[in-house]
Amino acid sequence: MPEDNAMRVLTGARALSPYLGERMLTTRVAGHGAFVRELLPQDLKIDIESLDEAQAAAVALYLASVVGCAHASQMDTATQRHWAAELTRNHTKGLDAPSWLWRSVVELLGNHEVGYLEHCRRQAAFELSMERPTHA
Repeated sequence: MPEDNAMRVLTGARALSPYLGERMLTTRVAGHGAFVRELLPQDLKIDIESLDEAQAAAVALYLASVVGCAHASQMDTATQRHWAAELTRNHTKGLDAPSWLWRSVVELLGNHEVGYLEHCRRQAAFELSMERPTHA
């Protein structure tokens, strides 16, 4: 294993995902190892279908805690208590989430997918326009 931290990250990335590793470089910044990674549109896409149930639950728990902490930081103590009671009161029998929250998450995932596909369409149109010779 390389001693340089950035090279260790790059070596690990290449071992786990050669395609990802090909899009990374290492350098030195202020005397420290650093790495950079090229981001592609597909890197921004949520690929929830590839997760198994345990992974999806872990991702959901993490995202819920991020959103919960963000919401709580904007509330006073009385509002936090009311919000927690509202979440508890509106649970459905079959799911561990209020139905309105479930619908909102599904809608958010759908909007994200639509945005990603629209980005891909615009990118493809741009690349096609760059390939075609223009006549003046």
